[in-house]
Amino acid sequence: LTTAREAYRGAGFEVETIRVATQPFPRYTTGMTHAAAVAFLLKLDSLAATLGFSGSIGPAMLNDADDTAPVALLAEVLPRVKLNASLVVAAEDGIHWNAVHQSARLIQSLSEHSPHGQANFNFAAIAMLKPYGPFFPGAYHLGGGRAFSVGLESANVVADVLAGERDPGRAEKALAAALAQPLGAAEAVATGIAMSSGWTYAGIDPTPAPLGEISIGRAMESFTGAPFGTSGTMTAAAIITRAVQAAPVKRVGYSGLMVPVLEDAVLARRWAEGAYNIDSLLAYSAVCAGGLDTVPLPGDTGEDRLARIVGDVATLAFKWNKPLAARLLPVPGKKAGDRTEFEDARMANTILQGVK
Repeated sequence: LTTAREAYRGAGFEVETIRVATQPFPRYTTGMTHAAAVAFLLKLDSLAATLGFSGSIGPAMLNDADDTAPVALLAEVLPRVKLNASLVVAAEDGIHWNAVHQSARLIQSLSEHSPHGQANFNFAAIAMLKPYGPFFPGAYHLGGGRAFSVGLESANVVADVLAGERDPGRAEKALAAALAQPLGAAEAVATGIAMSSGWTYAGIDPTPAPLGEISIGRAMESFTGAPFGTSGTMTAAAIITRAVQAAPVKRVGYSGLMVPVLEDAVLARRWAEGAYNIDSLLAYSAVCAGGLDTVPLPGDTGEDRLARIVGDVATLAFKWNKPLAARLLPVPGKKAGDRTEFEDARMANTILQGVK
């Protein structure tokens, strides 16, 4: 992966992170005592820090009938590490209602046992998401040898195109063409890496990931001429998704549109203003991919309501056979109208909104 990073740098790309996603961690902690499994995962986290990679240990439950003990392991480990993890709440066999409730219980626990509930940033309930995608926390491997995938932070490309084109048809064509160039270049590097390394190239997730002021929210507002969450936002979401899915590359992961509330500066500001809410995000998810990503919630949201929210994401994902995730952040001690005080540089702070 270090060699791959240099190959991308040589091709003119700026590499943000190297990420290592494992098979579901219960597969390699089975047979260990709880204490031994905790120690192992702490060592893995230490190794990630030493070698400079971000780690994801995969789903605690891949199937709904799986043992729930690994969920308890996550409850103890995630507040102490930077590793990412997940639970599968919907797959080809249907909605995993047991995993939905286990996810809610874990989210509540992480909220109560980490500063400001920040450990939930590294956990997601994932639905209809296949393995080998590059985006965390949902990334996981499923065995069968070494494979690698690629993700691009390309919200700036979307912003550049949509700032100059308001006609939906022309905007979609222009965006597809604009995204094809960097995606094609990235895939060319990946193909070369696969040939020289013997690793399997799993694909590129062409979702235009935002980060901070590199904002997908700003890009969508450029197209609609109005704040994110107002009329036209659904159209913008669909245009971006169709353009992304027209990319002439081997696609993997979400392959759609991400609207992470706290990772996007404009989205965080609009959340503070009450311009959109959970229902809005679920509606947009019907035409894109993503779900409820880095959504801040009042600390008293409660396990039952968390389960209903995760269940809605799973239901929508299964109905339309599309990859979605729920990354929810209840903030202990905070209520609707309060401002968050996250200390993680990856997250903006915003005003908490009430939950129906």
